[in-house]
Amino acid sequence: MQWIRTLTRLELVLIYLVILAGSVVRMTGSGMGCPDWPKCFGYLIPPTERSQLEWQPAREFKAGQIIIVEESLRVAQSDFTTGRIYEEENWAPYTRHDYALFNPAHTWTEYINRLIGALAGIPMLILVVVSFYHFRKNWRWPLLSLLGLFLLGFEAWLGKLVVDGNLIPGSITIHMLGALAIIAVLCLLLVSARSPRALRVSPNFKWALAAALIFTLIQIVLGTQVREQIDVAKESGLSRGLWISQLDWSFYVHRSFSIAILILNLWLWRQLRKMNYGLAEMNGVMVLIGLEIILGIVLSYLALPKFAQPLHLLLGAGLFGLQFYLWIKLMAGARVKEKKQTLTTA
Repeated sequence: MQWIRTLTRLELVLIYLVILAGSVVRMTGSGMGCPDWPKCFGYLIPPTERSQLEWQPAREFKAGQIIIVEESLRVAQSDFTTGRIYEEENWAPYTRHDYALFNPAHTWTEYINRLIGALAGIPMLILVVVSFYHFRKNWRWPLLSLLGLFLLGFEAWLGKLVVDGNLIPGSITIHMLGALAIIAVLCLLLVSARSPRALRVSPNFKWALAAALIFTLIQIVLGTQVREQIDVAKESGLSRGLWISQLDWSFYVHRSFSIAILILNLWLWRQLRKMNYGLAEMNGVMVLIGLEIILGIVLSYLALPKFAQPLHLLLGAGLFGLQFYLWIKLMAGARVKEKKQTLTTA
């Protein structure tokens, strides 16, 4: 079904853009650029200057809009126009957190991140409608598209909790796992919308490919833990070149574990070449692993340059998606092969 495949590919692109934007937000420290959610300082379009967040006489405010008063946030309780003096009864303290800084670059970085997230919901909604319209062709389509929409909503809700909690610990890992779950659902949709060709896959290869996928998932989780430790090191006041010295065992496991991932996937690549399946996805897997190792070396030995951090995370998510798609594709091909053999023997 062409519509299903097109919408799924578009949604995959947008999800990876969300991952990249979220990583840029974290790398730049822009996570609290908008102190509230889903609006930003109570506005649909956020402010660009500090003066827009300060009390002013004869100015119209809408309910929910936020100002900064004595380095704390105040929320307008109703629609009103200010008089000549500040009147406290018109405002309520913002109680979800006490972060009251305004940095235009941080605000707009976070705002663009949210816009991309909202944009990602559009093709997913259309995908749900199209899937239900064609549910007689494949009952899995509406179920998978609904699951994808639910996960997307869960990620948005989680984003609200993260902002309300002023970047709660573990937020990177939870967000990343949610994004990977969406990618997995979209890969399932993509494979189910195609006609798989028959493939004979040995049990050993199936288990090795599943292990490679699990290894990648573990590596991503370790990477997000390292990323959170870097945030802590950043706040320590040490120079950038000393941040790595503040990291615990997870950094060294994350760095060394890449060798095991490389060896396992290299074996899988060679096995696929022997089986002459001609699956280009495995070539892509090897390219991504190579790029990830190069970026890991750059991060480790060049004092964690900013440009490399979002790319490292994005390529890790891309590696997971490609491996999961390959695994689903091979499993679908193996089922087709088994059905053909059953029909032949019957």
